[in-house]
Amino acid sequence: MVESHERWFINNPDYMERMLQRANLYLFHIVEEVEKRGIPMEIALLPAIESAYQPRAYSRARASGLWQFIPSTGRLYGLKSDWWYDGRRDILASTQAALDYLEKLNKDFDGDWYLALASYNCGEGKVGRLREANRRKGLSTEYQDLKLPRETVHYVPKLMAIVNIVSNPERYGLELREIPNSPYFVQVDAGSQIDLGVVSKITNVELDDLYAMNPGFNRAASSPHGPHHLLIPVSSKDALVEGLNELPEEQRLQWARHQVKPGDTLARVAHNYGVSADLIRTANNIQGNRLRRGQDLLIPVSGRKLLVAENNPQAAAAMAAAAKTAARANGANKVRVIHRVRAGETLYSIARRYNVYVQQILNWNVMKTRDVLKMGQKLLIWTTPHHSSAADRETAEERQSG
Repeated sequence: MVESHERWFINNPDYMERMLQRANLYLFHIVEEVEKRGIPMEIALLPAIESAYQPRAYSRARASGLWQFIPSTGRLYGLKSDWWYDGRRDILASTQAALDYLEKLNKDFDGDWYLALASYNCGEGKVGRLREANRRKGLSTEYQDLKLPRETVHYVPKLMAIVNIVSNPERYGLELREIPNSPYFVQVDAGSQIDLGVVSKITNVELDDLYAMNPGFNRAASSPHGPHHLLIPVSSKDALVEGLNELPEEQRLQWARHQVKPGDTLARVAHNYGVSADLIRTANNIQGNRLRRGQDLLIPVSGRKLLVAENNPQAAAAMAAAAKTAARANGANKVRVIHRVRAGETLYSIARRYNVYVQQILNWNVMKTRDVLKMGQKLLIWTTPHHSSAADRETAEERQSG
């Protein structure tokens, strides 16, 4: 039976490539957790069978996440779920819960991993009843002698087929992508509710990548009740920590409220606010494209595109509201400066002049790191009165010396 599954995977190399591309994000962490517990390393590949490493996978049995927890088992292992957050899709929490559950099953079945895996698939109660039925008949209660459901019969052989191929792809004539032996992400505690669009702007990490690392978020932001941690690429950790330390509380969430009117479609609303329809679906947990008249939508304007239609009053109002929020947040002890870029200046030199961070200048001016400064370009800067005056004096001195 293992051989038949091996043949299927060998004959579907594109499927293997896509699966391993997704696994690239998560596998180092899972392997590390499996190693810590001293359990069989094959367990790290179990999500290949459960979800093909798709963290938002959802089954007809209402199982969700990499490890495919149903709601009741998820709650039993501490995976809470509400309007904002689903722990079954949280990479760290669900991995912890899955390994806890598997270790418990292994203990219940006297260290038999075959029975533990079968129970993970069809339920420990089912496996227990089948064993008891065999026991009453004087039959063996070993894994291979139980009349398991068809899906469960194929479950362990399918896992072994994946293990065999990933362990030695050359034997099967396959060339598989290499999984880096280093962590892709690191956990950062945001401290309070945070908008993923804001995180994207602080770190310059694409919003889609943030969703892939934080699939436990049901909305485009963390839950106001926690958890407040999020995963971020290792290379972006310092930028996020620095940016969050400087970010006023009022700027952590950037949303607009839209009430659906006659004639509104999801595509039209998305266009009006300069965001994608998928972003609105995610933020409001919408399936499909249908909207109801009078329905309230939360629009994550932090994820809007850089170019918004000028004749769009709703988008303009959303942008104006965000600007007012920034003004209120900075107005107490900061002053607004318009800096005109001069020859030879860089983002770093301008940031140093006003005692701010480069990332803040990028955020204030809706810029990206790769954007090139142009001579005469105007930049919005929020700084202290002291540094504003010092910068003015510095500029005056430069002109005099020039």
